[in-house]
Amino acid sequence: MKAFTYERAASPAEAAAAIARTPGAKFIAGGTNLLDLMKVGVEAPSHLVDVNGIGLDKVELTADGGLRIGALVRNTDLAAHALVRRDYALLARAILAGASPQLRNRATTAGNLLQRTRCPYFYDTNMPCNKRVPGSGCSAREGINRQHAVIGVSEQCIATQPSDMCVALRALDATIETVRANGATRRIPIADFHRLPGSTPHIETTLEQGELITAVTLPVPVGGTHIYRKVRDRASYAFALVSVAAIVQRDGSGRIALGGVAHKPWRMEQAEAEMPNGAAAVSARLLLGATPTEHNAFKIPLAERAIAAALAQAKGA
Repeated sequence: MKAFTYERAASPAEAAAAIARTPGAKFIAGGTNLLDLMKVGVEAPSHLVDVNGIGLDKVELTADGGLRIGALVRNTDLAAHALVRRDYALLARAILAGASPQLRNRATTAGNLLQRTRCPYFYDTNMPCNKRVPGSGCSAREGINRQHAVIGVSEQCIATQPSDMCVALRALDATIETVRANGATRRIPIADFHRLPGSTPHIETTLEQGELITAVTLPVPVGGTHIYRKVRDRASYAFALVSVAAIVQRDGSGRIALGGVAHKPWRMEQAEAEMPNGAAAVSARLLLGATPTEHNAFKIPLAERAIAAALAQAKGA
């Protein structure tokens, strides 16, 4: 691990300003992803700004009946919160499907949103990776790519976004609240927060340099049956091969998002219009344009079956 300097911020504005004025600086809270990447030499920030002391650790009702989740709320606390379990069960179930209890105890809401979209070649500094070194190439394209994306990919990158929480937030129409270094705030719909790889896979979100996530807000609960179905190689501590976040209403309408198949949580409202027509119609729309590689073509039928199982589970609930 390379040497770095460190400071503790006292407020969100102070934290954002510290990052903006220091080239190569990064925020740190739980550190469950960043510290791992620093240890293997993938990340080498010159300066760390600790944001654990700036508040932002509350879950509160909003004026319109939604929910505001502070950026520093730990994953374990969020999944266990009474309002989340009652009104946003999809979110609680997705969080509990991710990582391990030890990691959930440390990981934060904002950190989960910001964990790197990655694959084994990203970790291997001996292999070309456009995400790690822009322009160096994508080893996964001709390598072992069983875990990789099948839709929304580019020639530059086929890695998948690993978060379970983010798939649920996408289905719930969450909004990300931020503060910039100059004190200005903004609200980013989660649909616009994560980027597809295109020609710049190393740029994973729409955040600006020094911009700090302060909260995630959820709209008024939509009711319905909440299902999070995760298909993985082992029962715990494994990223999804395919995951399905579904909210299904009594009339068969609803929302659906996929994880494990793209560079960002994958949701298409056109597919949701097909939900009353059954799983096959939903899958056909949701996976339209998929371009699997040699080793991961199985993800297409796997996603179709996971969607069918999730919708059947919701119907029988």
